[in-house]
Amino acid sequence: MRAVTQQSFGGPDVLRIVEADPPQPLPTEVLVRVRAVGLNPIESVIRAGAFPLLGEPPFILGWDISGIVEGAEPQTWRFAPGDEVFGMPMFPRAAGGYAELVAAPARQLVRKPAALDHAQAAALPLIGITAWQGLIDLANVQAGDRVLIHAGGGGVGHVAIQLAKWRGAHVITTVSADKREFVAELGADETIDYRQRDFTEAAKDVDVVLDTVGGDYGERSLRVLRSGGLLVTAVDRTNRELAAKARAAGTRFAGIAVDPDPVALQHLADLAEQGKLRVHVQRTFPLDQAVAAHELLDGGHVQGKLAIVLG
Repeated sequence: MRAVTQQSFGGPDVLRIVEADPPQPLPTEVLVRVRAVGLNPIESVIRAGAFPLLGEPPFILGWDISGIVEGAEPQTWRFAPGDEVFGMPMFPRAAGGYAELVAAPARQLVRKPAALDHAQAAALPLIGITAWQGLIDLANVQAGDRVLIHAGGGGVGHVAIQLAKWRGAHVITTVSADKREFVAELGADETIDYRQRDFTEAAKDVDVVLDTVGGDYGERSLRVLRSGGLLVTAVDRTNRELAAKARAAGTRFAGIAVDPDPVALQHLADLAEQGKLRVHVQRTFPLDQAVAAHELLDGGHVQGKLAIVLG
């Protein structure tokens, strides 16, 4: 099979297409013929060596996959060859998603909704589960809640806006001017151009903040929360100092580390099938243009997601 690997840490140019042996599924696993793989910012950081999650190279990046079951062990009753599936298998362990074939635990995949093509389905798992775990599982967002979502035009953000609106919340989001129309179409009630205005002056009495930006965004977000409000962060989840500041301010703190939650993924698939959730893919690339895909990923400011499409 063809796969994209790297022999060293570095920029996008360390990515190389190689011929590799296909993975052999273990009992309870299925072999998936990958039709698309979603790209996530964490993969740029791992590739560069700034977050050595997979250890030293060589390794194959990628978790968010959508494809067709090619082989299944007899005891893997969930799927049969020919089934279209998607998911985020193995995370945070290596899944080898940038490849034509992936062996994945059957319970970490769900059936691909017909409403999404393979690129859209592959773009959804990591960002969708992150948004679900943050807003639904942790924050239990309810109708009438005021929710501030940072970076609403990005991957997690654009799904989070839709989930919060589905729950009946009033949604505020920080976004660049060129994405204001995009997030408004997704349901955002208020947009704050972070380049022109300090969100701490524009938002107030917020019940829940979802932060995927990091830096000083978490601490500054404490200023806009009401008493008892909740800061959910996917980037500073182990920041004890920030957690202490949240408590001192009379607010709450929660960090999330996404995992391949099939229950959340099934909810997301159902919402997509019902037309209540859309997944925006800014651009797709063939496998042999993985370098170009990572160059765009490294630049940031992607609207929604990027995906590599195979076949």
